[in-house]
Amino acid sequence: MDEQEIQKIVKSVLSQLGEQAPAGKVQVIPATGAEAAPAARPVGSMYSIPAGGAAAKPQDGPGLEDLGDPRFKRWLGIEHAANNAVNEDLMRQTTARICVGRAGPRPRTIPLLRFLADHSRSKDTVVKEVPSSWLEQHGLLEVHSQVSSKEEYLTRPDLGRKLTPEARQTLLERCEKSPTVQLVISDGLSTDAVTHNYDELLPPLTNGLKNAGLKVGTPFFLRYGRVKAQDEIGELLDAEANILLIGERPGLGQSESLSCYAIYRPTSATLESQRTVISNIHQGGTPPVEAAAVIVDLVKAMLAQKTSGIALQR
Repeated sequence: MDEQEIQKIVKSVLSQLGEQAPAGKVQVIPATGAEAAPAARPVGSMYSIPAGGAAAKPQDGPGLEDLGDPRFKRWLGIEHAANNAVNEDLMRQTTARICVGRAGPRPRTIPLLRFLADHSRSKDTVVKEVPSSWLEQHGLLEVHSQVSSKEEYLTRPDLGRKLTPEARQTLLERCEKSPTVQLVISDGLSTDAVTHNYDELLPPLTNGLKNAGLKVGTPFFLRYGRVKAQDEIGELLDAEANILLIGERPGLGQSESLSCYAIYRPTSATLESQRTVISNIHQGGTPPVEAAAVIVDLVKAMLAQKTSGIALQR
C-alpha cells in the first residue's frame, strides 16, 4: 500500500467519524510490534490510524469515543438530503436504525461500528453472571435451578424450570411460608436487566405491596432460572401470588430489559395462559418505578379476582 492510498484511507475514516481532516499530510508512524509507538494525531483530530489500519493507542487527551453515547444513536448519516428536517423528525419518532446513510452498497463506518458494538453488548449480557458480591450487597438469598453452568442453561431450558433438592431445602428453611406475595428475581437471558433495574424497582415494589396490606415473602435470587420455575416455587412456599422478575432475551442495543411474570396460586399443572406478563421494564421502555406501581395494581386485581392470565379482568 503506497503513501497516497494510506493518506486517502486516513482522511476517509476521519471524515466518517465527523472529524475535520487536515489540509496537509497526516503523519503515519509504522507499527513494528506490540511495543510500537502509537501514531501521531493530525492537528485538530481526536483520532489517529497507524500503518496497517489498526487503531492507535490513545495519547494524552480524548481517545475514540463511546459508540453507545446517545449522540451516536441519533446520528444522521444521510448526506445531501433535499430536506434534512424530514429525516430529523422521522428519527425523533423511533429508535430504529434509520437515516444512517450508505457508502455505495455498504453501510457507513459509524452505523456499522454501532451495529457491531450493540450486537456484542447483547451477546455479553446473555453469557455474563450476576456476581455473588452483588447479591450479598443487596441481601439476596441465592438458590439454583438444576442447570450447572451458563452454557448448559442456553442448551437445556428444561433444567432451568426445576429446582435442585438443595434449593428446595434452602427455601423451606429460610423463606417465610404462606405469604400473600412471593417475589423471585432471576437472571434469565439478561444479567444487565437484573443489575441495572433492581435498585429502582424492588424497593418501591416491596413498599407498595406492604402499604397495600399484603404479606410479602422472603425475596430471593434464582440463578439460571426459567419462567416455569415459579410454579414449583409458588407451590413449595404456598404463595397466593407469585411474581417472577427475570431478564428478557436482549434485543440489538437493548440488553437491560426485564419482564414480570405474575400468576395466582401456581402449581405443577399451571398453563402458560394463566400467567400475566409485563415486559420491557427498563429506562427506555416502562421505567422501573412506574413498573412497580403497575405490578402492585396487578397483584391487587389478581387477589381480588383469585385468578391471573387471560381470565383476569383488568
